[in-house]
Amino acid sequence: MSTTLTFAKALNTALADEMEADSTVVVFGEDVGPLGGVFRITDGLTARFGEERCFDTPLAESGIMGMAIGMAMNGLRPVVEMQFDAFAYPAFEQVVSHVAKMPNRTKGKVKLPMVIRIPYAGGIGGVEHHCDSSESYYAHTPGLTVVAPATVQDAYTMLREAIRHPDPVVFLEPKKLYWSKEDLELESLRESVGSFGRAVVAREGSDATLIAYGPSVSTALNAAAAAAEEGRSLEVIDVRSIVPFDDETVAASVRKTGRAVVIAEAPGFASVASEIVARVQERCFHSLAAPVLRVTGFDIPYPAPKLEQFYLPSVDRILDAVDDLQWEDA
Repeated sequence: MSTTLTFAKALNTALADEMEADSTVVVFGEDVGPLGGVFRITDGLTARFGEERCFDTPLAESGIMGMAIGMAMNGLRPVVEMQFDAFAYPAFEQVVSHVAKMPNRTKGKVKLPMVIRIPYAGGIGGVEHHCDSSESYYAHTPGLTVVAPATVQDAYTMLREAIRHPDPVVFLEPKKLYWSKEDLELESLRESVGSFGRAVVAREGSDATLIAYGPSVSTALNAAAAAAEEGRSLEVIDVRSIVPFDDETVAASVRKTGRAVVIAEAPGFASVASEIVARVQERCFHSLAAPVLRVTGFDIPYPAPKLEQFYLPSVDRILDAVDDLQWEDA
C-alpha cells in the first residue's frame, strides 16, 4: 500500500527507522529536539527515542561537529543538522581537518560513520546565509562522500544509506523540495537495497542531455517538458551522488545524445558544474556535436529574495542554452 509523503516527512521517517534499527544512531543540532527542527525534519524523535538520542545543542556549529567526531570515534553513529547551509561554515575547519582526514590519518583504524545534514540552496525567498549552494567546498575535500537527493524516495532511501555508510557523508537537502510529495511503497523500500553512488535517468530523451542534481533536477525536468512541446527530446540525468561521481551513467547518456547542458544553482566558477563539464568532455569528446554548456547561479553572493528568480537557473535559461548547442537546422 502506498503512502503519500513529503520530502521532509521522508527524511523524518528515514531518521526514525534508522534510530529504531540501530541504537548507536544519535541525532543532534540546533532546535532539533522538542521543537523538531526549523523544517520539522526531526519532529517527534525526542518524544519517541528520548533526550539522550535526539537533543538540542548550543548555537555553536564547530562544537556540534567536534562532538560528533568524538562520538563517531567511540562507536556511535551521529547525525548532525546544520540549521542552514551557510551556518555550517563555522564547522568547516572541523570537517576539512578532521572529519575528512581521520581515516587516512589513522591508516583506516579509526572510521567516522557520521552524517552531516545540511538544508541547502535557494528557491524559498531566503536571504544570504540561508540559501547558499555549498557543495563545491565539500566535493573538493577528499575523504567526504557528498550526496544531494532530488526526489522524495531518494530522500528516504539515501538518508538511510548515508547513516549506514562506514565513512562520513555530507547530506545536502534542497530546502525548496521539503514540501514536495510522492506516493511511496514504504514497506518495500524498507527492504530494498539502495543505489548509493549512482546517477539515474530521470527522463529519457534523444536530442541532448540535461545533467542536474538536488534542486536543479525538477527545473531540468520542467525544461525537458517544455522542449518536448517544441519537438525537441531532452534526456535528464539526476546525478544524486556528487562524490563519488557516476561517470558511467552520465557518459552513456551524452554519448547517446551528443549534446549536454549542466545545471546547478551554485555560482559557475570553479564549481561542481565545472567539474562535470570537464569529465564529460574528457570522456565523450568524440561523441560531442557541440561544447558542453552550463546554466548556473551567477558569480555573486546570493541575492535578495526579490531577485533570486533572476539568479537561479530557470526553464528559459536552460532552453536558451539548449538552443546554443550548434544544431544543424538552426
